[in-house]
Amino acid sequence: MDSAWMWIGFNVLVLALLALDLGVLHRHGREIGVREALLLSLGYVILALSFGAGIHYFLGPQAATEYLTGYLIEKSLSIDNIFVFVLVFMHFSVPKDCQHKVLFWGILGALIMRAALILAGAAIIESFHGIIYVFGAFLVFTGIKMLVTVGQEPNLDENHINRFMRRHFRVTENFEGKKFFVRRNGALFITPLFIVLVLVEVTDVIFALDSIPAIFAITTDPFIVYTSNVFAILGLRALYFALVGIIHRFHYLKYGLSLVLVVVGAKMIVNAWFGEKIVSTELALFITAVIIGSSMLFSLLRTQKMPTEEALKDATRWWVPGSPPKVEADKQPRNDNKNGKS
Repeated sequence: MDSAWMWIGFNVLVLALLALDLGVLHRHGREIGVREALLLSLGYVILALSFGAGIHYFLGPQAATEYLTGYLIEKSLSIDNIFVFVLVFMHFSVPKDCQHKVLFWGILGALIMRAALILAGAAIIESFHGIIYVFGAFLVFTGIKMLVTVGQEPNLDENHINRFMRRHFRVTENFEGKKFFVRRNGALFITPLFIVLVLVEVTDVIFALDSIPAIFAITTDPFIVYTSNVFAILGLRALYFALVGIIHRFHYLKYGLSLVLVVVGAKMIVNAWFGEKIVSTELALFITAVIIGSSMLFSLLRTQKMPTEEALKDATRWWVPGSPPKVEADKQPRNDNKNGKS
């Protein structure tokens, strides 16, 4: 199959899915129920697997295995985004009927930014093969750092992004429906909903710095990297609404994700050092599936008798970009923009 037509066809499919989502299924931005979210999430998974079958037919079994491995890794790492979404939405008390809009535009921005990062990463690897060692070491370091910081509780009141926007822009005190911007007396204001959107976008960029090198450890084919990333992200919004009620039960999944990063980073370094696939893609797929499956099962077993409030507090103790550890109540920063002035 011609490479150009593959890229064009896939991007047309993505645009059609986004148009269907925004223009038909959720035209009015209503609250999404768990049942609908589960069906949507399942639909995206089936679509992703069907696309993998197409890759197997047109590009061969090796490419299909790389795609499936990359999709599993990206899908697993994307669940970490959901923890952050829950934390941000809870802190800012984002109405449920507004969450869909934030996630839609957040994920649309993520698709564009990840496409740019993937193309840049592929070009760098092709020009400077030694960068593979840097990517591998970065993944191992990140995985270990995630294990060390898993118990830290971020403080969104002192989040640098939040404070910067409130100090440099006019911000309304309350939400203005589903609007990101409003005008008052001729002056343009941003709403807290826009700050939430920026936090979601920045969070995805930070996570992409981990996830994209992770899939480059599986394959350097830009098409496989891009498609597996996109399918994992496309189903993220539906997955959020499907899991938001039980996400607090997957606290130990974070440890599993940390180990996955260490494993794929080590795989990248070992294979690059020996110049051949010492650690095969099939083995990486098996190890990833075992780690993720085991951490999810362990989480469910350990939290089944834990009160929801306690489990949720433990589950949302995670790093958020620009957020220092939580401080005491009397040290909380005041609202620098109570009057909506910059």
